[in-house]
Amino acid sequence: MIDRRTALAGVAAMFGTALYAPLARAAGAQGPVTTPVPVISEGPPSAAVFTAVQRAAMTSLSERVLPTTDTPGAIAAGVPAYIEKLLADWSYPAERVPILAGLDAIEAKAMADYRVSTAKATPAQQDALLTLAMNGQIAGGKPFFEAFRQLVIAGYYTSEIGMTQEREYLPVPGEYNGAFPYSQVNKVYSA
Repeated sequence: MIDRRTALAGVAAMFGTALYAPLARAAGAQGPVTTPVPVISEGPPSAAVFTAVQRAAMTSLSERVLPTTDTPGAIAAGVPAYIEKLLADWSYPAERVPILAGLDAIEAKAMADYRVSTAKATPAQQDALLTLAMNGQIAGGKPFFEAFRQLVIAGYYTSEIGMTQEREYLPVPGEYNGAFPYSQVNKVYSA
């Protein structure tokens, strides 16, 4: 069975040099912030990173990045807990600033435009808020969006749900068949 750290190394390769620093440290590309944590997903975070409002916004926005479709979404995969654990145990305080400031800016925009908190906004409103952040139309939006998207993708595709339901893990893939019909491919395989 593949472990989360091995899967995270694969995700790190996908993002290359633009990888958010805490993800690189957790994948083993750089040394950890403090004493090494045996497994990224074990136990609660060492410290609370988010306020209750930030945590609710982060949770609902993570589901908008990877929503539930015919496979479970980010919330079902435990992505919000993963993000908080990674930020608490693998990031320097300055590296949390884009995430925290971005969540606060998105919350302020939601209250100004929709008169509801980000967590209570409709999915369409949340998508609009994320689009504004992605396009740099919210203060600190671009740095927030790039780091947040990486955290959500890494958290999802290194979770059991991401590895076994969205993708199909084959520790030793079958034989090579260069003429395999593409129409018969059901899932993307990861190793």
